[in-house]
Amino acid sequence: MSVVHSLLSQADTFQGPEIQWWSLSPLLVLVGGALLLMLAGALTPKWPNGLYALAAVVVFAAAGGLAGMLWWDITQDGAETLVAGAVAFDAFSMATVAILTQIGLLVALIAHDYLKGTPNDGPEVYALLLVAVAGGTVMASANDLIVLFLGLETFSLALYVLAAMDRTRRGSQEAGMKYFVLGGFSSAFFLYGIALVYGATGSTNIGEMVESMQTGVDVEAGDALALAGVALMLVGLGFKIAAVPFHSWAPDVYQGAPTPMTAFMASAGKIAAIMAILRVLVIALPFYKDDWRPALWVLAVLTLLGGSILAVVQTDVKRMLAYSSIAHAGFLLVGVVAAGRGAGEVDPGAGMPEIFVYVYLYDILVIGSFAVVYLVERSSGGDTGLDAFDGLSRRRPLLALGFTVLLLAHAGITFTSGLYAKFAVIS
Repeated sequence: MSVVHSLLSQADTFQGPEIQWWSLSPLLVLVGGALLLMLAGALTPKWPNGLYALAAVVVFAAAGGLAGMLWWDITQDGAETLVAGAVAFDAFSMATVAILTQIGLLVALIAHDYLKGTPNDGPEVYALLLVAVAGGTVMASANDLIVLFLGLETFSLALYVLAAMDRTRRGSQEAGMKYFVLGGFSSAFFLYGIALVYGATGSTNIGEMVESMQTGVDVEAGDALALAGVALMLVGLGFKIAAVPFHSWAPDVYQGAPTPMTAFMASAGKIAAIMAILRVLVIALPFYKDDWRPALWVLAVLTLLGGSILAVVQTDVKRMLAYSSIAHAGFLLVGVVAAGRGAGEVDPGAGMPEIFVYVYLYDILVIGSFAVVYLVERSSGGDTGLDAFDGLSRRRPLLALGFTVLLLAHAGITFTSGLYAKFAVIS
């Protein structure tokens, strides 16, 4: 009884952290929209065609609008942390939320056309898109490594199901299973890395980690435990962005997954992961930049070469775009290396802003490209091989012209946005 009374007295005196509801409104709108969509879909008859997608689009637009308003507040009042320091409220997080919600909105529109008239047309797919973007929002806003891991797993679990959502296609089921198994391994690496960094610094909170390294960790001698943790976290996040040599899952999953979900994985998945890398390496671990920057250089070079060379020999357009996205990951890693040069300094340089420019242009290119692939796939009976694109300029000249422009931008040809994005991160 004394133990019970002790617990009750502790419960009476417990005070939870202050919650800034307005600052968390984009995340709350996304989560609330997903829950309401699932609940309404379960308790009401099947909605008229297009209403599920419309509901998701409205939620994405509302969350993106709120992120824009909050970004303006941050520019006026400055950044801060929320929920007892677990969540960062800064321009970095709000800009990422705005990009992710834009991606979710566009993919929801493509998914509506893909799903209409099929047994899979229901609220579940759109709710999972909302949950995935909510997970990406947590990843970008995390000021604690455990919170970042929770966001990563929320995002990943939604993607596993979305990859396997087409139950009528064996390729979709295989894609979901491969992604799930390999994603589980990568998450284990990342979590073990968090444990080692916690052992070295005594905290998983990013602010407390930086303070601990300034005062307690012998950075000049190199702390083996922290460096091992950084390496393991880099492996886990390297899988999420499909960096070479952690890329082997991407071509198979991109090819097997439904094309709208492939577009979502290639855009939102890569962007959320690269933002997590920036949080972990540039913001949380700037004191080890001389250790992780050379490793990141090697990954960037391998990823650039591997993605570019292997894309040339593909006979399936979805696989070709998968290797193209791997090459884009290499350019993003170049941007991270550049951002790392000024990590922890008063003037960090232009590395991080240019990464935001790159990811914004990249998500437009990749969603546009996969939208064209979906249209060709629909008219060719599900074929995404190169043969399905033969004669496209005669059948649909405007579509062929648009796809040509998008591919030229992917390659970074002069007078395209792709050239500017690549030049920005390299310069």
